[in-house]
Amino acid sequence: MTTIDPTADFSEDRAYRPGKVRNRVLWTLQILLGLFFIIASGGPKLVIPNTLTDNAPENLTIPLGLLIFIGVVEVAGGIGLMVPRLSALAAAGLSVLTVLAAGTQAFIADKPSMAIFPLVLAAIFAWIAYERRATITDLRNSLTR
Repeated sequence: MTTIDPTADFSEDRAYRPGKVRNRVLWTLQILLGLFFIIASGGPKLVIPNTLTDNAPENLTIPLGLLIFIGVVEVAGGIGLMVPRLSALAAAGLSVLTVLAAGTQAFIADKPSMAIFPLVLAAIFAWIAYERRATITDLRNSLTR
């Protein structure tokens, strides 16, 4: 017969941590994708937003303020991917952002084939967020003290 200890403290649950090889794969992806979002994706939206809006197709007109906001979110997400405590939250946010980008490509720009790349990125970011989920618990615990 098993009994339950009513005085047991479950606040110190064992958090899931990936193994050594998986951790290296995750960090490699996080650094590469973080640099991609800082340099190639978000950076141009912040540095040359007018050029991007001028060269956009006719059916994809994004207001300049929204373009700059997306650039800030992408750069912040790229930086967050490389900060250990923020990696899961950044990956979750970038996953949502890339799903929205895929929807924009498929439905607003009328180029559904261009939505594949953002959806693949969304899946990778969801996996990173899942594997790094212990950092969310750690961050919550450090903020509630």
